[in-house]
Amino acid sequence: MIQFQTRRSIRRYQPQAVPRPIIEQLLTAAHWAPSAHNRQPWRFVVISDSEVRTALATAMGARLRSDLMADGRPAELIEQDVNRSHQRLTQAPALILLCLTMVDMDHYPDGRRQQNEWLMAVQSVAMAGQNLLLAAHQLGLGGCWLCAPLFCPETVQEVLDLPAEWQPQGLISLGYPAEEKTKSRRPLDSVVRWL
Repeated sequence: MIQFQTRRSIRRYQPQAVPRPIIEQLLTAAHWAPSAHNRQPWRFVVISDSEVRTALATAMGARLRSDLMADGRPAELIEQDVNRSHQRLTQAPALILLCLTMVDMDHYPDGRRQQNEWLMAVQSVAMAGQNLLLAAHQLGLGGCWLCAPLFCPETVQEVLDLPAEWQPQGLISLGYPAEEKTKSRRPLDSVVRWL
């Protein structure tokens, strides 16, 4: 049984690599997620090479710095954010980028239905990510979903040389945990309405 109540977002990892067969198990779990029309609009990029992780972190950090400067944030706070982001991407032994593609999804002539179709693809990719995170937890790994690629998709596509139709959605950092966390949830009755 998957212990979903003890899964937490882990951001600090031991330096040891995650073996490829374990990453393949995680990708298999993600690949078996439910998807709109069973079209499986997800695509995965496994990034375990430290030079690639560093290049990605540096490019994403430059974009983050530029955005925060345009917001008028104080320089010292900008550098704290950029450094924190860089560490999260470079200190994780593995990253898995989750992308969506609309190639196999339905296409509509009107924007309303096309937007809904795209949103169904987004939801499908998110479900794949949740399957991956639960499988990682089950196998003794820590993981954390990072939404940063949504703020710089062109940067991510360029650094990783992705096909044009692969839209970056989330980046999951993975590794053997170097921290423990406990969290609570709101009472269930505060988020449920029974009719």
